[in-house]
Amino acid sequence: DCEDPREYCYGYHPVQIGDTFNRRYQVVSKLGWGFFATVWLCIDLSGRRVAVKVLKSGAEFTQAGQDELTLLRYSSGPVSRHPYSQRVVQLLDEFKLAGVNGVMCLVLELLGLNLRSWQLCFGNPGLLQPWVKQILTQVLQGLDYLHTRCKIIHTDIKPDNILLHLKEQTHVSPPKEISVKIADLGSSCWVRFCLVLTMVRQLTSGVWLAWHISQIIELLGKIPPDVALSGKYSAEYFNRKDLRHVGPLKPWRLYDVLVEKYNFLLGEASEFSDFLLPMLDYHSERRVTAAQCLQHPWL
Repeated sequence: DCEDPREYCYGYHPVQIGDTFNRRYQVVSKLGWGFFATVWLCIDLSGRRVAVKVLKSGAEFTQAGQDELTLLRYSSGPVSRHPYSQRVVQLLDEFKLAGVNGVMCLVLELLGLNLRSWQLCFGNPGLLQPWVKQILTQVLQGLDYLHTRCKIIHTDIKPDNILLHLKEQTHVSPPKEISVKIADLGSSCWVRFCLVLTMVRQLTSGVWLAWHISQIIELLGKIPPDVALSGKYSAEYFNRKDLRHVGPLKPWRLYDVLVEKYNFLLGEASEFSDFLLPMLDYHSERRVTAAQCLQHPWL
């Protein structure tokens, strides 16, 4: 799995193993890639291993990189004295390579696999519940730090963006204690700019979005009219009573999904759904905070 070589004509910066960035960071191997950047394992002059994120060149990519840099500078700055700051990836350095607009590079602490890749290493699509609780506790701590101290909303929490923070080992084995960090602030934004969000800008088909909303309703119940009809595009997807473009819905509530699909015991399903549902309240002002989630008995 690698980036499309044709994209090097449209912004990816060519990098070779052995290259030295900024007269300090020698490239050892590629760690990964995404739409906006490639990421490289490098060794600096002191022998420390770091991850260097090389963003695409071009005005639009430069602006995206500058936005991410601003957020990382803040979350890694003076406010990072907060104990939960260690649950978020730290910015170590920054520089630019020669290019039309300058190729922005972010030097980040080196972390391990993301959760999705780590699951695949052990041939199991799921993780043991004690590990899940450890991971969720640490992710919630990181989110509490971002939300309350940094006033930053990540907007893209998923297994791919949760990275393991493990001591170096000579072989792959399941650790007894798991440490993780939230990574990739590329989609993040300041709280003051995130008062109103919409999925419509990312979806081109009204029918597809209506189907997506129908899945939410089947899981969480009917969307209250004051929420359903309050958006700029509400009339495209809702009439006064029902969701447009979609036939009869088949409710399958979260508790039942846990029991019937994932074979949870009844008590476990009740406790876990009680943990999750307050995060998913249709009214944003009623949703629990990360700090409140940390107090839930399920953890």
